[in-house]
Amino acid sequence: MNYSLNDVEARVLGALVEKEITTPEYYPLSLNALVNACNQKSNREPVMTLDEDAVRTAIRSLNDLGLTRFASSADSRVGKYEHRLNETFNFHRHEIAILCVLLLRGPQTPGELRTRTERMYAFEGLESVHNALNLLARRDPPLVKVLPRQPGTKESRYVHLLSPVSETPVSVAEQHAPRESSGDRLAAMQSEIEALRAQVADLQQEFAAFRKQFD
Repeated sequence: MNYSLNDVEARVLGALVEKEITTPEYYPLSLNALVNACNQKSNREPVMTLDEDAVRTAIRSLNDLGLTRFASSADSRVGKYEHRLNETFNFHRHEIAILCVLLLRGPQTPGELRTRTERMYAFEGLESVHNALNLLARRDPPLVKVLPRQPGTKESRYVHLLSPVSETPVSVAEQHAPRESSGDRLAAMQSEIEALRAQVADLQQEFAAFRKQFD
């Protein structure tokens, strides 16, 4: 099955996976705890400010996809939630650690993944990270892929495929940056030239005044 999670659904799923591994004593999570986990300022990119309605809507969608479920016991007064990734994909521990960090922090290099998964799984080296990525990439359907290397970078980044991926991602700043026409560029160059000429003229006058002191 191919998934197409939105940003909130991916954040909710990643938060559930992380808390199951790092704080099992507090897992499954109540709605309030899940909201706090999603809005956490550390180990999240980007930082979000989701409210209960947004998280509840995401949980409903994930439940429909079979990726999460309501997990409260009969004697519990508070509804709690848990993920079902292990049941759905039968992950090894190193695979789910990689996928979790990709869900929470977006595209990353193998080196970044090794550092950021330390609390969930201790990789022996970059080769073991690559092995986990290859396992995820060879699944049917694939769950990760490598992105084209960015100019000036040495390492390629990997991204999870539970959400749609743009082949040529554009930053928010680039999307909203005003496009400069050739006429604008020419006018800017002329202004710079005029400013330089004025500076040269001022320097010539100052030098002439300096020489008069010795005439």
